[in-house]
Amino acid sequence: MPAPPIVHAPLPYEGRLQARDRSTIDLVVIHCTELPDLATAREFGEQILYAGSGTGNSGHFYIDRDGSVHQYVDIGRVAHHTRGHNARSIGIELVNTGRWPHWLDAAHQSMDEPYGEAQVSALLGLLESLQDMLPGLSGIAGHEDLDTTEVEARDDPGLRVRRKRDPGPMFPWDTVLAGCRLRRLP
Repeated sequence: MPAPPIVHAPLPYEGRLQARDRSTIDLVVIHCTELPDLATAREFGEQILYAGSGTGNSGHFYIDRDGSVHQYVDIGRVAHHTRGHNARSIGIELVNTGRWPHWLDAAHQSMDEPYGEAQVSALLGLLESLQDMLPGLSGIAGHEDLDTTEVEARDDPGLRVRRKRDPGPMFPWDTVLAGCRLRRLP
């Protein structure tokens, strides 16, 4: 897969994110935005959620439905995308509605938007490029693999739902794993 062109669009607070040695990066975490479009994902990424550091939640790369790749955070910085795994990982967000807009409603846990061919092809090209740049990169996981926290359902306090389910059941793991040299974390 050829490396896709990357649109560099750093988040306003990128320089405040912790710097890191690229040799410590050994993991890619795949996410879906669970938002309707790239513009909404950008707005969310620009929100300051951590007053102490003046930063927010974001991935390093965002892949839109048309396969365009946008880099919001330099890989030499720690983005806030997966609790407990940020320092060692690259976060890749795929634009996909997921459970939007009722993420934590028990009655709305289905994730039925497929990932298109252009998006998956761009992901495979990006993964290959990252593997060439980062010799220690060896693992890949979904956000749902690493954050298994359950929370009270918003629409029924007697039920619990997964806080994170992305990239979800429609993500083509077989295709992605066959197309890259990364090993999926158990």
